[in-house]
Amino acid sequence: MKQFMNEEFLLTNETGSRLFHDYAANCPIIDYHNHLSPKEMVERRRYQNLTQLWLEGDHYKWRCMRMNGVPEEYVTGNAPEYEKFLRFAQIVPKLIGSPVYHWAHLELQRYFGINTPLSGDTAKEIWDETCEILSGDGYDAVSLLDKMQVKALCTTDDPADDLQWHRKLAEDPTVPFKALPSFRPDRFLHIDQAAFPTAVEQLGQRYGAISDWDSLLAALSKSLDFFAESGCKVTDHGFIRFRYAQGGDAAAVLAKVLKGEAVSEEEIAVYQGALLRFLAAEYNKRGLVMQLHLGPIRNNSPKLMKCFGADAGGDSIGASTDPFLLGAFLGDLESSNALPKTILYNLNPADSAMLATMAVNFADCGARVQYGAAWWLHDHIRGISEQLDQLLETGAISSSVGMLTDSRSFTSFTRHEYFRRILCNKLGEIVERGEYPCDMEALGSMVQDICYRNAVKYFGL
Repeated sequence: MKQFMNEEFLLTNETGSRLFHDYAANCPIIDYHNHLSPKEMVERRRYQNLTQLWLEGDHYKWRCMRMNGVPEEYVTGNAPEYEKFLRFAQIVPKLIGSPVYHWAHLELQRYFGINTPLSGDTAKEIWDETCEILSGDGYDAVSLLDKMQVKALCTTDDPADDLQWHRKLAEDPTVPFKALPSFRPDRFLHIDQAAFPTAVEQLGQRYGAISDWDSLLAALSKSLDFFAESGCKVTDHGFIRFRYAQGGDAAAVLAKVLKGEAVSEEEIAVYQGALLRFLAAEYNKRGLVMQLHLGPIRNNSPKLMKCFGADAGGDSIGASTDPFLLGAFLGDLESSNALPKTILYNLNPADSAMLATMAVNFADCGARVQYGAAWWLHDHIRGISEQLDQLLETGAISSSVGMLTDSRSFTSFTRHEYFRRILCNKLGEIVERGEYPCDMEALGSMVQDICYRNAVKYFGL
């Protein structure tokens, strides 16, 4: 029996172990999609305890706590910080097989040197030790990222944002990594959502009043220029349901919404299709990567939404994405020479093979369109393994840009290690079954490409 989460964690064969320890373990990190706060980086925020560091905004942990009977007062409520941590620690032993269990212990090991399993019995000991460590030097927001060899990260930002914190980070010579904004125009695409009028007003205040289709496009174009000048390399779109139409009058649809009139599903598809084509072409002009996150159902619980708002952990897997619509969108862009580098992510596992094979359709001197990392509710051993299987089976593995955290936590970067261990173990299994020669130089180079170098090249870093 293996020891608990030791140096061979998730490594079940000799080749995989060598690949991880000799090639993957020390690769720097490019984290091209997360939800970290640039303000906390600028302010060099110090976290006094693990509740502040782990539980302030981590909906993965919140979901586990609720599922195991912890009252909301100890999840997102006003209970004392130690009591919140204790309640989390008490349910951790119940999380066998969960990535949250693995992440928590990897973070204790890598950031604090603590190998003791977390439980209700060990909570006070671990709380006291981590509080003491956090009070010392090298544990502010920037230092935590530097510990993991983060070389670049991309946050998630609205087109109306002034990006003041990113600019301050770029001007600070003591910040040892690039903290770049990502352009996320969801509020402007989802014309049927309550946030749309406010989004239009806020964007108009920065880039000129928006009264029609042309002025909306002009404002978004100006925002993209500003983002690009501020170091932006990547954009991001989230779709509960991907809607797309190739024709229709998008200007007329927008005019109806600006007058407060309701629009049909068909009109929404017309508007989204036209705006997506415009934005993608603009991304392509500027050399920006487009990410499409497809298929969640957001904010299912009215109770959580009322008490906490969005991003409370009330989300789940949604419907499958229509491959005909997605293929038409990418094909239209390719036909007009406007297809940017694109990464496709699915939340519904039924879409895995579809997206992986769809990406290969649009290869252009390499993996221009990629099937992205296991996302959100798939960010676990099985989900990562299945994503890697799709890349292996389509011949795309060596071009993959690897892992991302998609996280709000400054200690979440052990998730790159988690991915790297699974990757190396899987490649090792293939070698040890006799399906690929044991050429460690070639395999090691491929591993380092996937873990780091491909992302540097793909995102232009």
